[in-house]
Amino acid sequence: MASISDTTKRILFGRAISSDRLGETLLPKRIALPIFASDALSSVAYATQEILIVLALGGVALYSGAIWAAVAVAVVMVVVVLSYRQNVHAYPSGGGDYEVATTNLGSNFGLTVAAALLVDYILTVAVSISSAVENIASSFPSLHEHRVPLAIAFIVLITLMNLRGVRESGSIFAIPVYAFMFSIITMLIWAAVRIASGQTLLAESHGYQITPTGQFTGLALAFLSLRAFTSGCTALTGVEAISNGVPAFRPPKSKNAATTLALLGGIAITMFIGVTILALVTKVRVTHTDADIVGLPVGQSQKTVIVQVAQAVFSNFPIAAVIVALATALILVLAANTAFNGFPVLGSILSRDGFLPRQLHTRGDRLAYSNGIITLAVLAVVLVWAFKAEVSLLIPLYTVGVFVSFTVSQLGMIKHWTRLLKAESDSSARAKMIRSRIINTVGFAMTGLVLTIVLVTKFTMGAWIACVAMTVLFVIMKAIRRHYDRVAAELKPDEDESVVLPPRVHALVLVSKIHKPTLRALSYARATRPTVLEAVTVAVDEEETDFLVSEWARREIPVTLTILNSPYREVTRPVLDYVKSLTRKSPRDLVTVYIPEYVVGHWWEQLLHNQSALRLKGRLLFTQGVMVVSVPWQLLSSERIDPDALDLAAGAARKGEPAENLADSWSDSTHETD
Repeated sequence: MASISDTTKRILFGRAISSDRLGETLLPKRIALPIFASDALSSVAYATQEILIVLALGGVALYSGAIWAAVAVAVVMVVVVLSYRQNVHAYPSGGGDYEVATTNLGSNFGLTVAAALLVDYILTVAVSISSAVENIASSFPSLHEHRVPLAIAFIVLITLMNLRGVRESGSIFAIPVYAFMFSIITMLIWAAVRIASGQTLLAESHGYQITPTGQFTGLALAFLSLRAFTSGCTALTGVEAISNGVPAFRPPKSKNAATTLALLGGIAITMFIGVTILALVTKVRVTHTDADIVGLPVGQSQKTVIVQVAQAVFSNFPIAAVIVALATALILVLAANTAFNGFPVLGSILSRDGFLPRQLHTRGDRLAYSNGIITLAVLAVVLVWAFKAEVSLLIPLYTVGVFVSFTVSQLGMIKHWTRLLKAESDSSARAKMIRSRIINTVGFAMTGLVLTIVLVTKFTMGAWIACVAMTVLFVIMKAIRRHYDRVAAELKPDEDESVVLPPRVHALVLVSKIHKPTLRALSYARATRPTVLEAVTVAVDEEETDFLVSEWARREIPVTLTILNSPYREVTRPVLDYVKSLTRKSPRDLVTVYIPEYVVGHWWEQLLHNQSALRLKGRLLFTQGVMVVSVPWQLLSSERIDPDALDLAAGAARKGEPAENLADSWSDSTHETD
């Protein structure tokens, strides 16, 4: 009978999927687009706003520069999309930027990219969810004070959906993403129709005044313009996700991924430029803080740019503006799905290569990388809580990681094509390679320039935090790899090494009283035919020890009973000292310690028994030349446990590993824990 936990798991996540059905989870382009492009598409909701917020530092007069910043961002996006189309054809295995950098530039460059991408994925979830909550609060002001718990709730929800599996979550996410695309494009068309008919569209903030923080001319103006441009470059985040997710596409994988990437670029640029133009036409006013804008009603917070534009465009049809706001909020929540697909896959690849814990490499019941999904969710929740779900505080951290990966990846692709050109003699193939190298070279130059601008303009505003996080992650991954390499070297047998039997086996059965678990442990130990077999008890209570000795003699148990004195009522230390004395006396002998335990079926029963055996077991595992064997005895209550779980617990016990439902039998009721 399935346990309550298993039933709950099946309800939340669905039935387990066998490994041979992995091919059924592969995605067609119509599903892959919302899964992998939702991040880049959703940035339309805040990229324009971030440009305007920066320009607002110099007052409304500088707003005219927003369109030029947007056009510059669009040019960069075109170059990046063209560059990544080369990546997905050259490296379709799913390693993405990490694989490109590692293969062509070496392990350190690969880890630099990996650290940048992992940090960027975490920020993608935090920024997208925080922006979603901000848009919801714009339409429903009463929720403004509850943004952090609401953001955390959304992260938990999207985590549960992703734990159900990529294909299933993709099907769920497709409709909202397409709804967002439809609503924004409809808004652009409707605005064009109204403007063409001579109507004036004005945002509700058009009459507000902005208090500039200073005068910006010369170099100061240039610096501010570059800062606005880098803020708008958040629109490029998520473009690299497709190159990391090529294995999730249906065959032909590379072709379908490249097509999806082109669709992503075209749609994102169209919507981004369109929203920016409408923000200027409707005279939207937005600043970093409410205090910097004059005219905002007391007690009211600023609305997001996308919501103000929608209300201006659909002033004659208010329900449509609400639909745009809700669709925007929904896709921003779902935009985190891009990271929930990219982070676990990259984590699995890094785990396979020994740079992250191996638990991240395995798939869960639903063929999703469950451990990676949960890890991402926890880190994103911490970030949202730390920055209070403030998008403007998170944005400066955001673009560093993605442009590090862009730049290093393009450098790796240049080296890739150069290497292939040296071995290629066919003229048509060489022409294609040369064209690809030119594209990647332009991509490297442009993304490198943007990265430099980002670091110069935003380092002191929070970009340094992302740099520190990437550095720390890089060091951690190197340390993990060194650990795995060291363990592998220790475990590798010599070429001439053979199995050598110990001269003698000295077996000890730990005894607290004579009951069924003890008798089973004694029988099992005798069946293994050790060289020496003795039972060991610790004298904590004189009367109980005397009773044990007399009962031992009465039953005529054919095993020597050794009594260890413990004047301070300790249990673990006397046993450890005795075992160590045996190993010192005969270093080549093998000492086997048998620990009788019984299995309980209820969690509260576990609380009623002390854990001396588990503690002793943990100490013994660190002692050279000692084997620990748990001998389980299943109580009637354990029959309520799922048979598979029971078998697993029993197996763990036989291997000497702690199992959470094994209660202490050897020391229970007689010995105190030390």
